[in-house]
Amino acid sequence: MQVLFDKDAHGKTVESLVESFETDVIRGLSSAEAKARLTQIGGNELREQPRPGFLALLWDQFNNYLVIVLIVAAIVSLALGEYVDSLAIMIIVVLNAVIGVIQESKAEQALEALQKMSAPRAEVIRDGEIAIVPGREVVPGDIVILEAGNYVPADLRLVESINLKIEEASLTGESVPVEKNAAVVLEGEAALGDRRNLAFMGTLITYGRGKGVVTATGMNTQIGLIAEMIQSFEAEETPLQKKLEHLGKVLGTACLAICALVFIYGLFRDTNLASALQGDFMGYLQAEKKDIVNLFMTAVSLAIAAVPEGLPAIVTICLALGMQRMIKHNALIRKLPAVETLGCATVVCSDKTGTLTQNEMTVVRGYAGEHHFRVSGEGYAPHGEFSTEDGAFTAAEVPDVALLLKAALSCNDAWLERTRRREGGFFAENGE
Repeated sequence: MQVLFDKDAHGKTVESLVESFETDVIRGLSSAEAKARLTQIGGNELREQPRPGFLALLWDQFNNYLVIVLIVAAIVSLALGEYVDSLAIMIIVVLNAVIGVIQESKAEQALEALQKMSAPRAEVIRDGEIAIVPGREVVPGDIVILEAGNYVPADLRLVESINLKIEEASLTGESVPVEKNAAVVLEGEAALGDRRNLAFMGTLITYGRGKGVVTATGMNTQIGLIAEMIQSFEAEETPLQKKLEHLGKVLGTACLAICALVFIYGLFRDTNLASALQGDFMGYLQAEKKDIVNLFMTAVSLAIAAVPEGLPAIVTICLALGMQRMIKHNALIRKLPAVETLGCATVVCSDKTGTLTQNEMTVVRGYAGEHHFRVSGEGYAPHGEFSTEDGAFTAAEVPDVALLLKAALSCNDAWLERTRRREGGFFAENGE
């Protein structure tokens, strides 16, 4: 029976897994079978909940008690003929909504762009030949070739491991690369960090090489399970949102109470309310109609005056300014109120390796012979230069430095690939 997902692969032998996934360690899957499985289970990618559209973002801006109070005040002002007041309130409400929608949509677009950048390619065996395919086209049963510097495209049961070490900080928080062993068969429920015969999607191969059979893809992977838990989390209202909601309810209740008290007091003072209380209600309305309308308009005007029309707009503008300042420091804010929540934080606890740092060790200083020198560049990017206080130099100019680099190159399995690119009718060598 063909299996397309196995969460207990760490406790099974390679032979049993290869049989259950109906694959071959040497020849891999056929292109036709891989295509059929891709159609059956979908792409190897993390599925997200649909991003909120424009109308949803706009509704979120209006779905606020204080904003609703302002809209009601604008409608009442319009009905009473206070066109200037009504227009001013509506302009403030619309401006508040537009600013909120623009800022949150920018954040959503930035997050989507980051996600597109994280789609790796995978080196697999198809039809007995090595092929490079997009990461989303990897399917269960594929035989994946693992090399240093590559990201693992899916959850794998290793079938071959040669000095293989994988950095799993994104899953376990452990900064030290884990040494893998394909020959190990674990018993029982082993912790994620102890599954030495598995490689997990999104982890980085730091040393050695290997080969593995895909046991899970997409949302069935370990990182997919984490993504599902994150997406199922329901965000709570921030302290600022709670306070504004409470303020809106207090103002709304206070406005209604003011209207009622002023109106009732005016009826007792300026009209013959006793006749209505004695049963002649229609006669009372006919006789005091003008005074009753004037009293009602006065009460409503007082209530509208008590509503702080500019408060929502001021809060939104302040949060938007805070978001812009944080973006300049490479911090993305998905929701405007989160700016205020972060401002209230005194201590932030976070995993460092793989979250705040990239776990990429970089040489910054060197010593060769009697030469002390600095090395520029960051991470694994092949860009930088050697320099001393006298200025920059190349390794070819200093034999001791060249010898040091040869020794370093001989002690690892990294390389620079030399390609040829056509420029203006000529071919140029590129060592990047």
